[in-house]
This record gives sequence, C-alpha cells and structure tokens, in this order.
Amino acid sequence: METIRQLAALRAAIAEARGRGERVALVPTMGALHAGHIALVAEARRPGTCVVASIFVNPKQFGAGEDLSRYPRKEQADLKMLAEAGCDLAWLPGVDEMYPEGFATIVSVSGVSEGLDGASRPGHFDGVATVVTKLFNQVRPDAAFFGEKDFQQLAVIRRMVLDLNLDIEVIGVPTQRDDDGLALSSRNIYLDEGERQKAVALPRALGLAAQALAKGEDVDHVLAQAHAALNAAGFEVDYVSLVDAETLGTPAEGRPRRLLAAARMGQTRLIDNMPIH
Repeated sequence: METIRQLAALRAAIAEARGRGERVALVPTMGALHAGHIALVAEARRPGTCVVASIFVNPKQFGAGEDLSRYPRKEQADLKMLAEAGCDLAWLPGVDEMYPEGFATIVSVSGVSEGLDGASRPGHFDGVATVVTKLFNQVRPDAAFFGEKDFQQLAVIRRMVLDLNLDIEVIGVPTQRDDDGLALSSRNIYLDEGERQKAVALPRALGLAAQALAKGEDVDHVLAQAHAALNAAGFEVDYVSLVDAETLGTPAEGRPRRLLAAARMGQTRLIDNMPIH
C-alpha cells in the first residue's frame, strides 16, 4: 500500500491507476479505524479497482466545544489495518494541504442537513459537504463508500452528488456492530466500562421500536416508549425520530422509512439508526 500526503503525488498515483484501466473507489475516514471502516474497504475491493482510503480529521465539521482536540488519532495502527485489508492507496493530507491559507469556500446542502444532527450541531454538515467535495475532486473516484451508521451524512452526500451532477456512485454499507449490538464508532473509546454496558440500550430500544413500527403501531407512542427506555438506561436523549429514508422529512405513505436516534451517555454522544421494513 502506498501512503501519500501531497496532492500532486496523489493525482499522479490516480493517473497511473487509470492508465492501467482500473476503476477508483474512495473510502473517506477520519481515522481511528475499526471493523466498520474495514467493511467499507472490503465492499470497495473488486477486480480491476484501485481502493483509496483517506484519513483526515476534518476541523470544519467540529463545532465549538466539541471533541476535535481529543478525537482519537492512531495513524500507524490505521495504516496497518488498511494495508492488511487490501487498500491500495492511503491519502493523508494535512490541514494546510486541505485548507490552504485564504480558503474561503463552503459547500452547504439544505433540507436534509437541517434537522436531527444538523439542528444539534450547527454547521456540522457544511463541514462534511465541503471536505467530501474536496476529496471527490482530489481522488476523482468512480464510487465512494460510506457507512449507514452516519445515515444523515449519507443522505447529505447523496443529495450533494445529485444536485452537482457528480458522476460518482455513492454506496451505503450497513452498520457494523459489536456482538451486543452497539454500533461500531471511533467515539466508543470514550465510554468507560460502566457506560459501555449501559450503551447497549440504544440499539435495543431502536430495535424494539423498529419492530413495533413495522407492525403498524402508533408512531408517537412507539417513539415515546423508545425515548423513555433510553432515559431509564441513563442516556440524555437528543432525538428519536422516524423519517423518510431519502429526504429525512416526514415519511409519506408507501415511502421507505428510517428510525434515527442520538443520545449522550456521560460525555459521549452516540448515534444509531435502523430501517423500518
């Protein structure tokens, strides 16, 4: 696996791959990799495909008082995992490479970015859309792979690609979970032992709610029950919402639906979601 930190070298490597007739697949990450990220690499690996994984802790998607300074950084371990997973190129730009002096452009996607996490973290999805647009322009991938755990992020990127006529296939990969059901996340490392044991209440509450909604039970009652279960487990709940799986607005009859939640266990904010079948 080749590790690249300068844009000119990245473009030369991508040109070489194109010259060999290969497709290019991008797996954007912020590092602190786990099995969920490796599942994205595994999905991206196909015969005749050059897999590029980026590692960049994007300061523009962290708000004031959030965890930018303490966000886990494990570069050597990350590179080892990527190499073992069969990644071809690791793209590790520095902040100055990504946002040179005088950088003044923001990519903003309205609608899908405004509720849920967008309401709780103002400016977060502007930072996501901006950095992903830059990564798309740098790597020029044929396909890009994102985890469904960050479901609103995935919806924002899909809307952005559609609106800007980007010729990139955006592929969502199902959420990877620990044996007890907790969604894998780089931020799980913040949980102490007691908090980690309590955190499993999040996927359990969503799972029960998803089953009830699939049976046609009253939406408000089901969401209230999930909210109460999370409170009882020690969570401070941000939201538990049933939305249209594409627009993230109010679901209409016959449209695919998604159940999303965000809640804080101690100092750690966790998110999760499940489809309603």
